[in-house]
Amino acid sequence: MGEEGDPDAAAAVIVDGMLVSEARTLLASREELERRGRSARDVAAAVRHGSLIRVDRGCYAEAERWRGAHSEGRHLMRVVAAERRRTGNSELVYSHASAAVLWELPLFRVEPRRVHLSGRAASGHVRASEPLVARHQVAVASSDKTMRQGVVCTGLARTVADVLRSASFETGLSLADAALRRAAWSWNGYDVEAAESLRRQVAQRLPSGGRGVRAARRMLELADGRAASPGESVSRLYIGDLGFATPRLQVPVAGPGSRLFHVDFALDDVGVWGEYDGEGKYLDPAMRGEGVGVERVVMEEKQREDWIRGTTGRRLVRWGTADIATAAHLGARLRAFGIHPQR
Repeated sequence: MGEEGDPDAAAAVIVDGMLVSEARTLLASREELERRGRSARDVAAAVRHGSLIRVDRGCYAEAERWRGAHSEGRHLMRVVAAERRRTGNSELVYSHASAAVLWELPLFRVEPRRVHLSGRAASGHVRASEPLVARHQVAVASSDKTMRQGVVCTGLARTVADVLRSASFETGLSLADAALRRAAWSWNGYDVEAAESLRRQVAQRLPSGGRGVRAARRMLELADGRAASPGESVSRLYIGDLGFATPRLQVPVAGPGSRLFHVDFALDDVGVWGEYDGEGKYLDPAMRGEGVGVERVVMEEKQREDWIRGTTGRRLVRWGTADIATAAHLGARLRAFGIHPQR
């Protein structure tokens, strides 16, 4: 649930917050470690003991920082490590999940171990000398190449099309939602025309047939950039799987004075509001806002909920990360509140 003017209404779904510039500071080459006084023997021992992570050949990260990052941040570090080793003017560009993290898109429930590169000159397989790099021997038009954070990768539409063909529904829908949100959501609201323009561009980049194309087209059809997080995307997917009608998303409700609240889901067929609460909303200081304590967030949420229930006459049901482990988990949560699909 958000309020007009909240950071949650920003254009992108921020899933990790790590940028290329930060990833670079978290990585160190063997030479850099040696300059800091760590011998080759020390580095090897640290890797064995787990205090140092070998991200790529000759490139390392402190284990505490590595494990403290989300999967998107860890993959971004792999991309930056791979970029360090690239030489010459290779026509290969970062693609698939590797382009996705450069676009700050979520990789829900996925952590790729290999960095992905695409281009005609690619060998089309994983080399023994570079086991952490996957090369896709496919054409990438110049119009599908762009620069993100100083790194050349596939454009947004091509990136989404590539990922959808091999992703699970949960991963693919979350990523497609986030891409549409990036293209269409702003402080002024949701631009349906901008969202549909990107949807068409992605569809044009899907082949007419082949492995994963049918599922990719279905994910693209269901995608909605009004979803503000992967948790909301997966919740919507499971709500449909459970037999409920397609919910409305980020529904505005007039608050006191000139305030405007937004509710994650309107389950109109059963007459209730639904709200996905990720733990970060309460526990992550960056999401709460500078100087804002947990108690204040909880109190404001209670006041919003009381107002929405009181003025609309509808119940509001909340669920969290554990409740979207599967569709069955979400169904059990809703049934516990007496909420059942009408069809």
